[in-house]
Amino acid sequence: MLRENVTDLMSFVVVARVESFTKAAAQIGVSQSALSHAIRGLEQRLGVRLLTRTTRKVTPTAEGERVLNRIAPHFSQIEEELEALVEMRDLPAGTIRITTTDYAADTLIWPKLSPVLKAYPDLKVEVVTDYSLTDIVAEKFDAGVRLGEQVSEGMIAVKVGPDFRMLVVAAPEYFKTRSKPVTPQELTDHDCINLRLPTHGGLYAWEFEKDGRELRVRVDGQFTFNTIGPVVRAALDGYGLGYAPEGLVREHIDAGRLVSVLENWSPPFPGYFLYYPHRRQSSLAFRVIVEALQHRDE
Repeated sequence: MLRENVTDLMSFVVVARVESFTKAAAQIGVSQSALSHAIRGLEQRLGVRLLTRTTRKVTPTAEGERVLNRIAPHFSQIEEELEALVEMRDLPAGTIRITTTDYAADTLIWPKLSPVLKAYPDLKVEVVTDYSLTDIVAEKFDAGVRLGEQVSEGMIAVKVGPDFRMLVVAAPEYFKTRSKPVTPQELTDHDCINLRLPTHGGLYAWEFEKDGRELRVRVDGQFTFNTIGPVVRAALDGYGLGYAPEGLVREHIDAGRLVSVLENWSPPFPGYFLYYPHRRQSSLAFRVIVEALQHRDE
């Protein structure tokens, strides 16, 4: 009975942690129907119901919680021991999964890890871009890269990028018919390009600070995007004011394609951090990734 149940129990653990058959099936690499069939078979063999299924999510029953609390830690220990055996090799190997934003992936992770992966062909990195604050433990990520203020409590955090600031920018053509805003409050009289973020429960309110005074301004305009790249492109095309990381727009500002305003309301703050649970420190492959990503002041 043990042999036929082990695989299905491992699948149950994933479903229970992510509370979704769809997410679990994608993570395991099977179809949703096959996963559902496997869990039902497991429940029938055990004679207990492990999951409560609703239209919105899946949650463990009392019996399911017992299985999750008693058995899941053993699977984690087995996984870690197998990883440790792989790490006994002279060169780092294995797959490291990282969740981050598209901006951090493009400007930090790719340029820093590209030469590392060429040096270690057995080392693999899976980068998943997502603006939501992913639970890296539940979703089986090794680490996340987020701005310091977004790092989960209880995680080890390593600075991987320089200080960071957001700038308000627009094409020079936009200001031919509109005056430049002098205070953040004046943004409500302008066409602005919105960003919708799941972490903010809707449209992102632009954040400003000056002399210890903090302001958040909700803006309006024709375009709303859910990633930062299109915001910059719309600003370049003259659709209004955009709010974007300085590293993404500085080249356009220096070339005269964009004009920056309200810079005195946009002080720098600590940038991106790699964060991870304490247990990940033992992996050679992971240590190589952390070392490569770590920020060093020039």
